[in-house]
Amino acid sequence: MRKITIILLGLLMRGVSTYASPSDFYVTPDSSLTDAVRKAREMRRLGQGGPVTIHLSKGVYRLYEPLRLRPEDSGLTIEGTDAVISGGIKILEWKRQGKLLVADVPDFNGRPIDFRQLWVNGKKATRARDVSDFEKMFRIRTYDKKGQILWVPKKAVERILNAPYAEMVLHEMWCTSNLRIKSIRIQGDSAAIRFHNPEAKLQFEHPWPSPMTPNTGHPSPFYLTNAKELLDEPGEWYHDIRAHKLYYLPQQGETVKEAVVPVMETLVEFIGTAEHPVRNITFKGITFSHTTWMRPSEKGHVPLQAGMYLTEAYKLRPQIDRPNNHKLDNQGWLGRADAAIELRYTEAINFDGCRFEHLGGSGLDYVIGCRRGMTTNCTFTDIAMNGYVCGSFSPEGLETHLPYQPTDFREVCTGQTIAQSEFYDVTNEDWGCVAVAAGYVNEITIEHNTIHDVSYTGISLGWGWNRDLVCMKDNKVHANLIYNYAQHMYDCAGIYTLGNQPGTVISENVVRDIARPGYVHDPNHWFYLYTDEGSSNITLRDNWTPEEKFLKNANGPGNVWENNGPQVNDSIVKRAGTTTK
Repeated sequence: MRKITIILLGLLMRGVSTYASPSDFYVTPDSSLTDAVRKAREMRRLGQGGPVTIHLSKGVYRLYEPLRLRPEDSGLTIEGTDAVISGGIKILEWKRQGKLLVADVPDFNGRPIDFRQLWVNGKKATRARDVSDFEKMFRIRTYDKKGQILWVPKKAVERILNAPYAEMVLHEMWCTSNLRIKSIRIQGDSAAIRFHNPEAKLQFEHPWPSPMTPNTGHPSPFYLTNAKELLDEPGEWYHDIRAHKLYYLPQQGETVKEAVVPVMETLVEFIGTAEHPVRNITFKGITFSHTTWMRPSEKGHVPLQAGMYLTEAYKLRPQIDRPNNHKLDNQGWLGRADAAIELRYTEAINFDGCRFEHLGGSGLDYVIGCRRGMTTNCTFTDIAMNGYVCGSFSPEGLETHLPYQPTDFREVCTGQTIAQSEFYDVTNEDWGCVAVAAGYVNEITIEHNTIHDVSYTGISLGWGWNRDLVCMKDNKVHANLIYNYAQHMYDCAGIYTLGNQPGTVISENVVRDIARPGYVHDPNHWFYLYTDEGSSNITLRDNWTPEEKFLKNANGPGNVWENNGPQVNDSIVKRAGTTTK
């Protein structure tokens, strides 16, 4: 039987050498964290205590479903040193098969599993792909929208002609698409590839972003993955879902001491309502680890921007006339990737000194109706998609170019803070994602963070491609340090904005050292600061950059640019980034 160790005032419990108040629960990895939360909930319901702290002992807490925190759990603190909340399971009993190690993949919760990530000895392994050096990716030849065919060099696909579940990852200006290959037909020195639906229809109907064709001078690159035939480099793996076998090609001299695959997409869910939000819960010092996101394996993944995937999209003829805005040539409706932590209708939900790592979706996501949450002194690393996400990126029923001004303002994420945190090696699968993605937000503070080694933009603030008045205002991006960004994608910036944001101030940030991948669609189309379509009423002041390489694209009125560039005072440069850890 699982046990929760509860320390009561004046009573020394077995295995614990200190006394504590009735509001302290001590939990070990062989206990149920869900049961501890329920016990705390019942204590408060029965009037036996106020705020409760659950102390997690060192170790890994493996979940079989998300930990759900509700309004009845308000006033809770969960803390622990070296405590990991994990959505993964261990793979055991490897056998040698030539150069490969092979293991049986167990069921989880009574069902066979699939996954898109593997961690070996604490490090993310590489899903088998056709290139180890992205500079050597093949380029597309012809993009047949009407026939929904992508033509590529024959040599690119020769090894995967019989692979049942191969995928293509296609570079498209500021996004990458994950496309499940349906068929390959060889014709001369070329190959015609068709893809499964729904992504095939989305891929060939949506106009933006589009792959670049050879007549542009920079045809889009791609790589192929998820085929055993591509398993040829040390550190690569392949999961045969039909046979329930996992294949891994170890590094020279490597012994697999621990291998973990993710079986969950979300670890913690905060579930409130507008009338009854979840309030005053804090996580301290906890690591959140080992998640996946399976939509690309099941339905493909065709994003519009920042990893927000299209559910329907097509070109408009004739274009829509939009008063106060540019004409609109496309329509699009969006969905949102799962995150390790998801919050809906909350107030003052905080994360202090936590780690978000080894994650296959996004990291921390304040989805809707969240107020006054603080994320401080945290580390975000080894994350497939966005690191920190906040606010709406257009509700599923709202066409993404329409202004978002909800009747019930309680929907809008307001007063959030992300500060004194570090982001690196995030966006390492979906290259079009960003470290900090803030959509339709109000009074968000993004300050004193260090962001480096990311695939695309560092901080993205705003949404909508529209200069009409919406719910965004009074946002603050201050004293962040951003460098080594744009590792894989251009049409980007260290700090990027969209939409009308009265009172928003971007100040005293340092943006430097953009990466130089050789396969981007336009090698000159990158920036340090970038106010994109509809950006209005934003002040950009005292931001240090090595040169004044900025873009003001289809902006609205009211933007103020003051003293941005290499002349900014050194004292501002020295203060940027995290100041405490």
